Amino acid sequence: MKPMRGLLSLYRGLNTLANRPAAPKAGIVASRCGFCGTHSNSKRQPRFGLLFDIDGVLVRGRMPIPAAKKSFKKLVDSQGQFVVPVVFVTNAGNCLRQTKADQLSHILGVSITQDQVIMSHSPLRMFKKFHEKCVLVSGQGPILEIAKTLGFKNVVSIDMLRESFPLLDMVDHNRRPKLPFNPVHSLPEVEAVILFGEPVRWETNLQLITDILLTNGNLSGPQNSQTVPHLPLLACNMDLMWMAEAHSPRFGHGTFLVCLENIYKKITGRELKYEALMGKPSELTYHFAEYLIRSQAMQRQWELPITSLYAIGDNIMTDIYGANLYSRHLEERLATKNSKAIAKMAAATGSAAAMPQEDDIEVVWESELALPSATSCKSVLVCTGVYNPKANVPSDASRCIKETVFHGHRDFRFDPVLVHPDHIVQDVEEAVDLIFEQEKFVPQ
Repeated sequence: MKPMRGLLSLYRGLNTLANRPAAPKAGIVASRCGFCGTHSNSKRQPRFGLLFDIDGVLVRGRMPIPAAKKSFKKLVDSQGQFVVPVVFVTNAGNCLRQTKADQLSHILGVSITQDQVIMSHSPLRMFKKFHEKCVLVSGQGPILEIAKTLGFKNVVSIDMLRESFPLLDMVDHNRRPKLPFNPVHSLPEVEAVILFGEPVRWETNLQLITDILLTNGNLSGPQNSQTVPHLPLLACNMDLMWMAEAHSPRFGHGTFLVCLENIYKKITGRELKYEALMGKPSELTYHFAEYLIRSQAMQRQWELPITSLYAIGDNIMTDIYGANLYSRHLEERLATKNSKAIAKMAAATGSAAAMPQEDDIEVVWESELALPSATSCKSVLVCTGVYNPKANVPSDASRCIKETVFHGHRDFRFDPVLVHPDHIVQDVEEAVDLIFEQEKFVPQ
């Protein structure tokens, strides 16, 4: 299992891997059948798994997309059990997995467990070397509780910083202290910063996170813009935009990261560095999703291996890019037929010094990082969210480089080949119908 520990460097692995040669897709191509050796109808033995994005695919804000309920009626039997392995892969990070599972169960009218949900922050469980440190968390929702369920034992929030140092939050005049105030210095020094998602008051979080970085975690001390390196910074969810009830996409956590990166560079003259970037399009997110798919199949005593994955999403730069990148990884692994190639690929795509070392990984995750059994991960793009079919990506790769604005994170290089989905459909119901047809699968 030891070579698999190198997979952790895939968090920052798009830089090299995305530039490896690969045959470009000419527009939309047909998927290979992942039924693995048989083309006969199967009612109870699926050989494929489904990875659903949530926002823009199943819901818009709090409102379900009409096709969502229809599609999930086709995915469960008369007892309410799923007829194929299903995982929900979201870049949201403002709630617990169980909370998201409960929300989906209510919206879709089917029973969903937390073991079917991957949040953008789920991989933080692996960063054991930070679990004992004092970490500052930014975002909204029950982020203190989320951090503790992930293993962090000493957590400080932005609100806790404000209470101890109220004079540091000065943008909103109405929130400035009205009376002379004696600062409280009861908080321990911050040793790392974790960004779960976009906060409510951006000016407050941007100011105090910058303060923490410039003071090396001690707000009582002086600022030093020349401190190198700054405190470790871990970020979940890189989505520049996401789709809610509004008719156009809204700012996501990726936009907040753009602000923080540029503020830090403007003040210090240096680039902000990340210890890790998590969530789609990270390959490790898809690898973990495959593990959950495989676990479901084992629990239901379905025949293994699950050879084909289908990722259904609405965002070209996260859902489609990530699925295609993972599919490329699977194809290269299949071509080499050498498990050690995974560790070599991981080493080539990121800085090992910036990732958790082998001794920092919890043994329990070794099974979750077992060698993948899938041979393909097909991307299916729906038109109910961020993607606008009237502004299609140019099919010609050279034109795509010039004409496509890359909405991915600063640290990820753009490979135009990877933004082309295997299929484009109107909504998630069409996606499920298409996949059943591709797999020649007849549900009960």
